[in-house]
Order: sequence, then C-alpha cells, then structure tokens
Amino acid sequence: MQTLAVDIATTFVDDAAALVTGLGRTIWRLAMTPVDRIANACDIAGVLAERRATFRMWRANRARARREGGRFSLLGRLSPFRHLAHLT
Repeated sequence: MQTLAVDIATTFVDDAAALVTGLGRTIWRLAMTPVDRIANACDIAGVLAERRATFRMWRANRARARREGGRFSLLGRLSPFRHLAHLT
C-alpha cells in the first residue's frame, strides 16, 4: 500500500510534467503560427491537407494502442526507451 507522501509526490511529478508539456506546446504553436499560414497559402496541390489527415489517423491509432496497453510506469516519461514500448 502506498503512503500518502508517495501518492502526493507522484501526483506532483505528473502535474509538473503535464504543465511543462502544455507550456511547450503553447510556445511551439505561437512560434509556428506564421509559418503555418505561409505554408497553407503556398500549398496549391493540397499536399499539406493530405499529410495532416494521415497524421491524425496515425495519432488516433497510437492513442488507442496506449489505452489498450494499460501499463503505467512511474518513470515512463523519463525513460530513454519509452518510444520502444510497442515492441514488448
């Protein structure tokens, strides 16, 4: 059985990781918005729209696989092998 201190520490680490991830995504979007506008204006053949649709399917499949896996690791975000989890 976990103690309250371990539970609080785990929650704090998970919240801090989520905060850093969210701030990083926000900064990335702010920096890339002008570039995306220019790219969309120059996309005559519709290649970008096709790539976005393919990426959405890939991301949905990955999220579904993650939900079905049901594994939880305390150091999952910090593991250098986290991208190889689908091989196990």
